Amino acid sequence: MFRNRAANLCSRQALQLQRIQAYDGAHTTARSIVRISTRARRPNHARSIQTHTAFEPLRPPSPASLGKPKAVREFKRSRKWGRRLLLLSVITGTVYVIDRVAFASGIGRSLHTFGTGLFVALDYKINFRAEPIIGGTIEDLHRRSAERLFELLRANGGLYLKIGQAIAMQSAILPPEFQKMFARMFDDAPQDEWRDVEKVIRKDFGGRSVEEVFGVSFTGEEGKGLMERRARASASVAQVHWARLPDGREVAIKLQKPEIAKQVGWDLWSFKVVTWVYTWWFDLPLYSIVPFITERLQLETDFEEEAKNSEVMRNLVNSEPSLKGRVYIPKIYPEFTTKRVLVTEWIEGVRLWDKGATTGRWLGGYGVGSPGVHGAKLQFNQSDLQAARRELRENPMKEKLKPDRETWKGRNGKGGLGLSTKDTMTTMVDLFSAQIFKWGVIHCDPHPGNIFIRRLPSGRAELVLIDHGLYVYMSPKFRHQYALFWKSLMTFDNKTIAEVTEQWGIRAPDLFASATLMRPYEGGDGSTKGHIIDIGSDENKRKTAAERHYEAQRRMKQGIREILSDEDKWPQELIFIGRNMRIVQGNNQFLGSPVNRVKMMGNWASRSLYQDPNLPWRERITFVWRHLLFKTVLFVSDIAFYTFKVRQWLGWGGGMEDEVEARMRDMAKDFGVELQHEVFEG
Repeated sequence: MFRNRAANLCSRQALQLQRIQAYDGAHTTARSIVRISTRARRPNHARSIQTHTAFEPLRPPSPASLGKPKAVREFKRSRKWGRRLLLLSVITGTVYVIDRVAFASGIGRSLHTFGTGLFVALDYKINFRAEPIIGGTIEDLHRRSAERLFELLRANGGLYLKIGQAIAMQSAILPPEFQKMFARMFDDAPQDEWRDVEKVIRKDFGGRSVEEVFGVSFTGEEGKGLMERRARASASVAQVHWARLPDGREVAIKLQKPEIAKQVGWDLWSFKVVTWVYTWWFDLPLYSIVPFITERLQLETDFEEEAKNSEVMRNLVNSEPSLKGRVYIPKIYPEFTTKRVLVTEWIEGVRLWDKGATTGRWLGGYGVGSPGVHGAKLQFNQSDLQAARRELRENPMKEKLKPDRETWKGRNGKGGLGLSTKDTMTTMVDLFSAQIFKWGVIHCDPHPGNIFIRRLPSGRAELVLIDHGLYVYMSPKFRHQYALFWKSLMTFDNKTIAEVTEQWGIRAPDLFASATLMRPYEGGDGSTKGHIIDIGSDENKRKTAAERHYEAQRRMKQGIREILSDEDKWPQELIFIGRNMRIVQGNNQFLGSPVNRVKMMGNWASRSLYQDPNLPWRERITFVWRHLLFKTVLFVSDIAFYTFKVRQWLGWGGGMEDEVEARMRDMAKDFGVELQHEVFEG
């Protein structure tokens, strides 16, 4: 019975298997027919559905059942762009390395300059209007542009910082947003590592080490000098180290930062390109003065040129009786001077911006002057030498070896030089007036950081002038014209003013006169102001505040065109002369306007005309007589000066320079300029 049941079960399973195979065969035939018909309709398409047969474990499908194989995708476009990207990366990396090593990132700095300059130019081109397109105000436009340019100059460093400082000194004619931002350009620049600046000495002195060149020791050897490897001051182009030579001379070693020589060419080229683009885009006659500016900046990086300027000024000061003994120019040591290394005597003194130390009570003793006054040798005794050797052992690379020579400040450190600001400022105005009107040799960077004040044994002030890299030399003809122009400004001689400015190619004599005096010139006919400005018109009154502000700044642009109308005749030296005079005015105002600067400069201008050795005797006698008359006219200026002085003492207002500045602000607003003079604050 069991056997029968098993046989029936096997027969039923066999029957079911036959039925399944027949069903699969029929479906396979049908799919084949469909596939053949599909191929007939689409002969070029590959089969995309795999034929299924009955499942047979551990048996691979036959090749015929898999269909026609597909071609592998080659991704030709992806590979092509990948190769291009790889090639571009290799080229970019190679250029970056070459630029960094060979040009001290000069190419990258230039690209950064072009990008930022183009972005700022586009912003002004699009949004400099009464209602900026992207919203905000013109003040917002100035603010973001000032921030972009400031970050560019600080990031690039080097000569860019010099350019930024030049902008800062002229920032009084720029929008307030630029003035606030660029006032920070006078912060100390970061100093380079000692191992980097040491290479400059080795390269400039034929491979000799610092110890061999200057005879110093960094371990305190007997009979050797000393030198600090940490800079005492660091500026945009160079940094200064203190040293004591084996013969006892204390010197300031000015070392140019090693990257400057590689960067200067690229930086000046970028400056030229950007200025050319701005000249063309904004229709301002600026590019014609660029070659002269770049030449001056390039000479400023040549320390042999600075040494020559310093010696010229030292000889001129010593030959001028009114300045000898009041002004001191540090000695240069030519045996240690190259194009990138400058060695001068070390100066102990107080910076001009330290007003408290200049005017504080003198505690150094009666009949005693500041250390090193008149070039006297600085004291350095055995205890100072022992302290220096101990410092070398305890603080290598960060040593402070120079002894402290500020005992004149007293025990509490609150003492000062005991000098009057009037005495200090009188010496300064006399010095720079002589440079402009008598010698025609002008130091163009007299900011407070480049002026030291010392006390003479007599209790008077001695002014020490350093950093003689940026100089302008006036031709005798131009110096005579400029002196005549200044004297004519004081006497309202409009005919002479017009004649001189016409020779200089200036179509706005009254506007230029105000810019020269740093105060409104009231002797002219106001013709320039009349055709540039139309403040009282009904049309102007109907405009909104934003529209009036825009029109005022547009008038400033027109005023620049009037002054630079004839680029071929315009004396390019006026750029740096104006810079000098603006800084001197700022110094006077910073000290509280103790002197009548305008009167003093006018007096020097008149006196230089009859003292000019190039003039015939008959003309010189004529100028002597005119000088005597001029002195009488200046009496009126004295009355005005002392009137303001009395008001200042009584607390009713500021000094004369403050009043002049306030009146200049009112006049400048007509031209869209907001004058501020906080350049040296902080």
